[in-house]
Amino acid sequence: MRPSDTDQKLRNQRLIFYEDDVEQINRGLENYQQLSKSRCNMLIDVEGHAVTQVGSTDGINLETIAALVAGSVAATKEVAKILGEKEFTSLTHEGKHESIQLSVVGNRTILATIYDQEETTTGMVRFYTKELVEKLQTIFDDIQNRKDPVRGVFDDTGLSGLDDVLDDMFGDV
Repeated sequence: MRPSDTDQKLRNQRLIFYEDDVEQINRGLENYQQLSKSRCNMLIDVEGHAVTQVGSTDGINLETIAALVAGSVAATKEVAKILGEKEFTSLTHEGKHESIQLSVVGNRTILATIYDQEETTTGMVRFYTKELVEKLQTIFDDIQNRKDPVRGVFDDTGLSGLDDVLDDMFGDV
């Protein structure tokens, strides 16, 4: 069964993550955290909602960071357009001790990496970010292209006989 135009528009607008998807994403984030020696890694949707995170979040309000990260990326996208670019795919804010690297993954998510300048370097974080972004993009492509396993339950053939079963259970209402 081919997805309807409405289904396809919704899939393009939103990614729906199942538990297995989040586990696969988390494994990638955990590996990246070890390699980059980052403190915390968050995957955020472009609307400012945290999808998942790994690492230490002590003293960090995740909802606030997620919203501000999405806003920062949206503002930077507009700056890129003014400069004649489609978008900037990464953005780094460096502090004396703590820093954050933002990387656009596909068109729906942002990877936010918080790291301590005394534990790692911006170069190390950026080096491993490229590999992770490619891996996450592959996961998101698979999610985007998969057939929804629930759909088959609710199509005409999946519901055949359901009316009779309900009538047997509850009578003709």
